[in-house]
Amino acid sequence: MHAHITLLPGDGIGPEVVAQGRLLLEAIAARYGHSFSMEEALIGGCAINASGDPLPAATIAACLRADAVLLGAVGGPQWSDPNAPVRPEQGLLTLRATLGVFANLRPVKPHPVGAKQSPIKAHLLKNVDLIFVRELTGGSYFGAKQKTAEMATDECRYTVTEIERVTRRAAELARARRGKLTHVDKANVMETSRLWRSTVTRLMREEYPEVRVEHLLVDAMAMYLLTRPADFDVILTENLFGDILTDEAAVLAGSMGLLPSASLGTGKVGLFEPIHGSAPDIAGKGIANPYATMLSVAMLLRHSFGLEVEANAVEAAVSQALDDGVLTRDLRKRASVSTAEAGSAVIARLPQRQRRAA
Repeated sequence: MHAHITLLPGDGIGPEVVAQGRLLLEAIAARYGHSFSMEEALIGGCAINASGDPLPAATIAACLRADAVLLGAVGGPQWSDPNAPVRPEQGLLTLRATLGVFANLRPVKPHPVGAKQSPIKAHLLKNVDLIFVRELTGGSYFGAKQKTAEMATDECRYTVTEIERVTRRAAELARARRGKLTHVDKANVMETSRLWRSTVTRLMREEYPEVRVEHLLVDAMAMYLLTRPADFDVILTENLFGDILTDEAAVLAGSMGLLPSASLGTGKVGLFEPIHGSAPDIAGKGIANPYATMLSVAMLLRHSFGLEVEANAVEAAVSQALDDGVLTRDLRKRASVSTAEAGSAVIARLPQRQRRAA
């Protein structure tokens, strides 16, 4: 197949890990007979420095003509003032809205190597295999905002249509996995959560009766995620709650450097990125963990291109590299490998095979 991919390296360690993602895509194309054309564009702080805009028009155009977008990270201390009128994160939020990617998928399945770095007791991590589906383009992040010297507001607004479309995405995943969906809200307090709960309940009853559904309040979920994580399969939640809970879930994996994500809409075009930030403290040192980016490439191959064999091969190669002790500094302080060495190890562990038939 032929596909066009836009790369958005961004800030901090973003360019370092996206470089390994590019090499991985090139290796997949060569070994499986695909043709991936790739272009890079600016987003975040580097885009502000270059043009004053965290998401320039040229970047928007590059993303809209792509079949998939691979992102590194945005932000850094030089742009960290929350009161600044222009901030790197604005570019990311605008990009999500522009691409219409309303469902953020974050799988968490701890690898034994990463699990050793987790502060969670080992027996609690046994059989953990869950995936978050976070609504990504609504809620308080996108609602009307107001600020005066004496008050501030962030409107949290959701429509039934917004809730239904992300619920269907979560339900399809649950039906293909273990048949359980956990919906997280704050329905004892918030009207938007009450709308979420009634909509999810109705839609699941009407369209997915075979999927078991439970509703949990977000404060309870924050506790259960760390005390009984193996009980969960697909977890569905609104934007703000999902942002917080998915970062909490990174503790289960032992390192943010091991967790990928996919942001999807109604079509095939998606935005794929590691869940970690720009890590300015280690930027430019060549020690960042590229595995989350490479696993994000696997999600790109699966969800945007339908290349399940290739996606499985990437995930197996990352797992094998971890098994073989190819560990970056976040996973092993002594005798750790560089970003480039870790990336090369994954590529070396891809299966040597004949090209697919055209």
